[in-house]
Amino acid sequence: MKNKQDILDRCNAMCAGTLMETLDITYTDVGEDYLEASMPVNSRVHQPDGVLHGGAMVALAESVGSAACFVFLDTRDFFVRGVEIAANHVKSMASGRVYARAGILHKGKTTQLWQIMLRDEDDNLISVCKLTTIALPRSR
Repeated sequence: MKNKQDILDRCNAMCAGTLMETLDITYTDVGEDYLEASMPVNSRVHQPDGVLHGGAMVALAESVGSAACFVFLDTRDFFVRGVEIAANHVKSMASGRVYARAGILHKGKTTQLWQIMLRDEDDNLISVCKLTTIALPRSR
């Protein structure tokens, strides 16, 4: 694996001026087969009844899954786009931080399948997401 801090710095730098910056998503850890990010849970990402909005969880999951593509796939000759995301929210939370860890389930030449687990600060499972991505050739 390349230098861990360099990878995290690159991922965090890509957030400037994007939805990830708006949601205050921070890439926090990377390993041989995973990328992790976190997001604060506060009124900015609440639904009207004061708990974490499912759409914010999906945005976090897709952000970390998409960034993992650029960390773990060779993207010199192609670019990656999300094709489908599915989420099962199993627990609500109103404050703290939510952590998302993306790991690859299938690494095909054209399509990839990522599993993203969202957990709270006490390691309780909050949501399980599945992201399908596609690698498309870059125009030369």
